[in-house]
Amino acid sequence: MLSVFAVVAAAVLFGTTGTAQALGPDGTTPLSVGVARLVIGGTALAAIGFALARRRTAHTPNPKLTGRAVGLMALTGICLAAYQPLFFLGTERNGVAVGTVIALGSAPVLAGLLEWALTRRLPTAGWIAATVLATAGVVLLSAGGGLDGGADPLGLVGSIGAGASFAVFANAQRRLMDAGWDPFTVAGAMGAGSGAIGLIALPFVDLAWMAEPRGLAMALWLGLATIALAYTLFTWGLERLTAATAATLTLAEPLTASILGIFVLGEQLSASATAGLAVLAAGLVLLAWTARAPRNPDPVPLEG
Repeated sequence: MLSVFAVVAAAVLFGTTGTAQALGPDGTTPLSVGVARLVIGGTALAAIGFALARRRTAHTPNPKLTGRAVGLMALTGICLAAYQPLFFLGTERNGVAVGTVIALGSAPVLAGLLEWALTRRLPTAGWIAATVLATAGVVLLSAGGGLDGGADPLGLVGSIGAGASFAVFANAQRRLMDAGWDPFTVAGAMGAGSGAIGLIALPFVDLAWMAEPRGLAMALWLGLATIALAYTLFTWGLERLTAATAATLTLAEPLTASILGIFVLGEQLSASATAGLAVLAAGLVLLAWTARAPRNPDPVPLEG
């Protein structure tokens, strides 16, 4: 259950992302906010991940580094980097509540399908039931519409793309861990890769908004809290859960984002969207209950 709580805590931190951006200064863009978040958060995540990994691998070394392992680690960094502008594009176009629920609502379904395709291991009946219930809540939430009463197509593409990015790197992390890699080594590599991508993109974005105290505070929160701390918690939980279960637990993110959107940003949700919050919460409770059983997967070798 501690693994479940760690992932849910990470999801709550993830859920503050859109609200933090909305409360930030004028002049920001999805790309500039994403790049700033990557540079700060990716660097901090790499430092935390490698520091924790050094202590853990002193007695249990990591497997021999192979090209396949390097490729999967690079993939986690690329997906984390791609997630940023896609997610912020979705929330900018459709609002924090709707953009977030679409992004994270698509992640568990995609993660479960991808995990089945890679491992031929079907998700458990409990995961399927909880995901159906949680996804129904997401559908009801999405039915509340975007900022103008309907979902913006470009914003929809951005949110679903963010969900796909999340699903891919969760599965890449899971495969590395199943092959014997320390989870914090994997997290550190993800942070280092995404931070490097952010540094490469830095000269091409306008970060003048960071000169304002509100802009700097937003960037630090997005980087340190919603990447460094959140992904450390998520990685610790993922060590003991399937990628599909972890992705479904992160539906606490749209739940958090919707609540913050309503009470902090004053976004309005319809009666069906409000009902969706309740259904989504029920799905999370069901998943937390069914996830108490210990995970005992068959390892999937990186060479095979």
